[in-house]
Amino acid sequence: MRWFWPEQLNSFIELNTTRQFVAERALLVAVDFAGQRRQLTRTAALARHAALANAEDDPLALGEASSTVVSTLDLEASLQEFRELVTSAGAEIAGEVIQRRPKPDPATLIGSGKVVELAGIAASSRTDVILFDHDLTPTQLRNLDDALPYRVVDRTQLILDIFARHARTREGQLQVELAQLEYMLPRLTGRGASMSQLGGGIGTRGPGETQLETDRRRIQRRLQHLKQEIEGVRRIRAQQRQRRESVPVPAVALVGYTNAGKSTLFNAMTHAGVLESARMFATLDPKLKAIVLPSRRKVLLSDTVGFIRNLPHTLVTSFRATLEEVQKAEVLVHVRDCSSPVQDEHKEEVEKVLGELGVLSKPRIEVLNKIDLLPLDERPSLEASGAVAVSARLGCGMDNLLALIDAALVADPIVEQRFEIPQSQGSVLAALGAGALIREQEFVGNSVVMTVAGPASLLGRYRQYRVDARD
Repeated sequence: MRWFWPEQLNSFIELNTTRQFVAERALLVAVDFAGQRRQLTRTAALARHAALANAEDDPLALGEASSTVVSTLDLEASLQEFRELVTSAGAEIAGEVIQRRPKPDPATLIGSGKVVELAGIAASSRTDVILFDHDLTPTQLRNLDDALPYRVVDRTQLILDIFARHARTREGQLQVELAQLEYMLPRLTGRGASMSQLGGGIGTRGPGETQLETDRRRIQRRLQHLKQEIEGVRRIRAQQRQRRESVPVPAVALVGYTNAGKSTLFNAMTHAGVLESARMFATLDPKLKAIVLPSRRKVLLSDTVGFIRNLPHTLVTSFRATLEEVQKAEVLVHVRDCSSPVQDEHKEEVEKVLGELGVLSKPRIEVLNKIDLLPLDERPSLEASGAVAVSARLGCGMDNLLALIDAALVADPIVEQRFEIPQSQGSVLAALGAGALIREQEFVGNSVVMTVAGPASLLGRYRQYRVDARD
């Protein structure tokens, strides 16, 4: 079915296509609200302590450092992440505007005076689009659109655009479109001709309905259609999962902040050759690959979409079919970028999303990735944290990680048993040799006596050959 959208909706959809932001100049706007400053994490606290130590000889500088370093550190980390988002969207950064205020302005977020100043800065920097590192309410977005002769895009809309650029499969495209329309629906506005009634002229006069109501009805119809298609995807995934579960193969999911190196780690463990990119949200569609652990048992490893600070709730809802791989996994491998100065904040954000998915109680393995980016004298301290340190790019630490995954699995546990198998049973000997570890082996007459450690499901198939079962 082909859809004919009103002019306003066509404009929105054009904004979220892969052509958007290409070679465009973007003006970045970030606002620091003093009343919303977060508690310092360990990394930020150390930086704050260093700033205060450097200023201790100057009482004025000491007071200024004490009052502003918290906000500066938090704002700079947020702004750096926003720059990476803008780069991932394909835009060129024309300039940055930072404002500090006690609380958001309900009409424009930044205040009327700052809006006038923003228009001047945008004009002098030849800006094409103004990007806010905040979510704008429908009222704020409408007021800014009225006051500024430039397109205004907030953080959620920017993330949705990046998702639209990277969606490759039909499933991913459906989920992104669903999230886009759910974001847009409350932001539809009607002005002038768009509020006029459809009927006009002799024989067509009447109350009718406004163009705005028509737009909303069309979007609601499309939303319902998308939800039905995605529900079909869920059913297919559930059928595939049931077929996989008929054979006891545990599932392990890689989770973590976006750009933490999950896809690189997935390739290092599976040699699957999936896309590795420094761009944020390069992976949208889950990848599944079987790997063999040191105990010789197989698991399914999945690479999932990355999380981010203030991840739009519409994305969590729309990508429910994809994130079910996380919910069904027996063990979660939380991949963290140990070279990031805000890795503790990233960990909190990931755990927040995992809490929304209801999987915080699952066994988790902490993986500190990118140790090759750290100085040599800082690497030993990582091992004391209880996490496993790896470099997915160089392939370092993979053996330790696989051993930890092996130990964390509780389904189909590893057991050790002793067998006496006739040499004529070559298929049994081959199956045990391929799927389990042979601890001891000796030939007694026409039989092979061996001690084997392997998955309980595998060894259970040959219980008639167990030595202890005969006693």
